[in-house]
Amino acid sequence: MKKVRFNIKGKRTVELVATDDENLLDAARRAGVMIDSPCNGNATCGKCKVKIVSGHVKTTETRHISEEEMAQGMVLSCNSTIVDDIEVEVPDLASSFVNEMQITDLSKNENDNIKHVRKKLIKNGMTNASRLWSEIIQLNHPTVEDNMADEDRLKQYFKLKLGYNDITLSLNVMKKLPDAFRENGFEIEVVYLKRRDVAEILDVKPANGNKAVLYGIALDIGTTSVSACLVNMDTNEIITKVSMGNAQVKYGADVINRIVYSQKPGGLENLRHAIVDESINKLIEKLVKGAGIHKEDIYEVCAAGNTTMNHLLLGVNPDYLRKEPFIPAINVIPEMKCAELGININPEGKIYLAPSVASYVGGDITAGVFAVPIWIQEGFSMLVDLGTNGEIVFGNKDFLMTCACSAGPAFEGGEISCGTRAVPGAIEEVIINDEDLRPFYNTIGHLSPVGICGSGIIDLICEMKRTGIINGKGRMDRTLNHPRIRFDEYGIGQYILYSKELDNGTKDIFITEIDIDSFIKAKGAVFSAIYTLMESLEMPIDVLDNIYVAGGIGTNLDIENAIALGMLPDIPVEKYYYIGNSSMQGCYLALTLTEGKDKIREISKNMTYMELSVHPTYMDEFISACFIPHTNLKLFPSVGN
Repeated sequence: MKKVRFNIKGKRTVELVATDDENLLDAARRAGVMIDSPCNGNATCGKCKVKIVSGHVKTTETRHISEEEMAQGMVLSCNSTIVDDIEVEVPDLASSFVNEMQITDLSKNENDNIKHVRKKLIKNGMTNASRLWSEIIQLNHPTVEDNMADEDRLKQYFKLKLGYNDITLSLNVMKKLPDAFRENGFEIEVVYLKRRDVAEILDVKPANGNKAVLYGIALDIGTTSVSACLVNMDTNEIITKVSMGNAQVKYGADVINRIVYSQKPGGLENLRHAIVDESINKLIEKLVKGAGIHKEDIYEVCAAGNTTMNHLLLGVNPDYLRKEPFIPAINVIPEMKCAELGININPEGKIYLAPSVASYVGGDITAGVFAVPIWIQEGFSMLVDLGTNGEIVFGNKDFLMTCACSAGPAFEGGEISCGTRAVPGAIEEVIINDEDLRPFYNTIGHLSPVGICGSGIIDLICEMKRTGIINGKGRMDRTLNHPRIRFDEYGIGQYILYSKELDNGTKDIFITEIDIDSFIKAKGAVFSAIYTLMESLEMPIDVLDNIYVAGGIGTNLDIENAIALGMLPDIPVEKYYYIGNSSMQGCYLALTLTEGKDKIREISKNMTYMELSVHPTYMDEFISACFIPHTNLKLFPSVGN
């Protein structure tokens, strides 16, 4: 048995006893220490670097650890076994990815889209009110002659005074009735959900003169990050938004790695604990503290996640999602109490999970379509959601076709050497000077650079292609002699965007040919999915009136650069709209419009799914798209050679 001490950011220390020859990454997970491991410990991504401060591990040489890093004691945690008492330093990016929450406002694009769609939906007949309601009511005092039970007295009031045929209430609410009725002379406040002519009672308490403010949460459960908005359900105002990394990332960056991990002993429960306790409940704590309210004031959660995230949240075996014929255990999930899932709001509070369509088109997409909204438009539109999976929805008010491709986490900074989410300090815009190849960039919040987010990666690769640093295959020009271009001992090229040496920076931020290759495959997957879907319907690309781009790629996505790289179709840029987190917006609209949740369920049933993995032409289209911009330049007439 060996003692292991993890020093996290120099602020927190975690110790445990490890078994002989235990894998260092497994030991960290067992200790609850976050180490970034997008490849789930397969030694392919190189992200799980840690520093051995004292003691020794048995490790294998890898291209991900340079000679300089090796001399400093750096190892891949997944590639190292514990053979001695050791002290381990966990680097900043690895430890802070999940634990540091960002409190932000919705972006201008997101706010504009919500306002526009909300007006449109109300104009189309939706009710501008949530299902959540409260009433202060005065009940008649019981007497010997009027000896009706408390529950019956409440039901009678709702039927005669409020027009409901019935009310339902749980055992927990029943337990509150006797004392709540009598504390203030049978004047009570009742919180309930309107379900057509039935009222579902969520809370009964003595009236105190003013109606309580009721709150709901719109929750986006992404593979890479989790975001939540606190909503005042009386005014529909978004109070605040909080986001953080999905704590499941320590078990793999993509859904396939997490599904594989779920099959290990205790794996499924570890994944469920990571999303519920380490992600969602932490977000709720932050929302509650920031707003100065109690968690019992929150009565509704409307959530959306991809199909795998839904299975992992529920603790349902997801293994068959990744095996042909790719069948989910459940698509339409019944509304349930948050307490059943361990989500910390009012004990009677409800959670609605947006329904999935197929294994790789989930509730994040059905909620996103609701927020666009393609489903009420005459013309042909498309939603392109750029995340760990790339999901495409095409259609109009008459039909909706959808498909999904495995893009990997590149669009959100994953599996990119210096990649990061779109957080403060992330490089989101890049221009390279033609004359001296010097980069100019902007960071989110105008802070010191911490990494490159999706929109910055797109700009950077596009600029490298435009200035001749790379060719169409993503390979660097070996004839260039420039201080920002270097090649490692394996001959892999790097372009230095921000440097300790050249820019007096705090760290080196760069992109490698391997990173560029990963991005080219991701963008190739997205474009080939779009092209295959349209081709299967025998429709040309130019039939599209609008393309809505969603995802956490960054608020400054340059559509022209995305087209120039061959990621998005070459149609006029004025037809494109970047709307940000469409899943979150759909959940907010479903919370605050009476018919919203039913409409998302209807949308899911009306979507036809096409499985790309068995489509006869998809792989050929994918290979053709793995070039900048494409091997068929006729598809990109506006892009120069």
